Amino acid sequence: MAEDQAAAVKETSAVEKQPETTGAEAPTVTITKRMMVAIDESDSSFYALQWVIDHFSNLLMTTEAAEAEGGLLTVVHVQSPSHHFAAFPAGPGGATAVYASSSMIESVKKAQQEASAALLSRALQMCRAKQIRTETLVLEGEAKDMICQAVEQMHVDLLVVGSRGLGKIKRAFIGSVSDYCAHHANCPILIVKPPKEITT
Repeated sequence: MAEDQAAAVKETSAVEKQPETTGAEAPTVTITKRMMVAIDESDSSFYALQWVIDHFSNLLMTTEAAEAEGGLLTVVHVQSPSHHFAAFPAGPGGATAVYASSSMIESVKKAQQEASAALLSRALQMCRAKQIRTETLVLEGEAKDMICQAVEQMHVDLLVVGSRGLGKIKRAFIGSVSDYCAHHANCPILIVKPPKEITT
């Protein structure tokens, strides 16, 4: 019975796509597994990436069999949008907008690009250590929206995000990317909650 359940889990976790056929040849079924892990600078997001590597490496390895099945891990990082101005309180009842110079904007963009490159480099090292087929993606915008858009556009089979362990009050005020994705992503989502020693 346990073997039947394991087989059923494998069957339901795969997305089957029928390739086009020509002539009299019989269609073959290709199992495609495209997973996406969203990362940021938090330890919880890298814990989620390591969890995927540890638990799904057999689907994502760079072997001939895995490549034939199409297993691929996309590691995505979303940069905050760069604003050309900043508003701050400047007296009673009002705010003043200060426009940033072009050199300041370029400095901020360069710093974001360097931070993104460092995060993705760390993620790629983790994946290469286990020979995981990986691609990286850097987006700019609101993280929760951009992740959900990427999931839809790339036809992702499973989205994995870390949980920062925000309390109920913080989550209510600032929101949670994982909570938003759980309700809006166009695919199954796995929220990986790290052990308490990582979140504290």
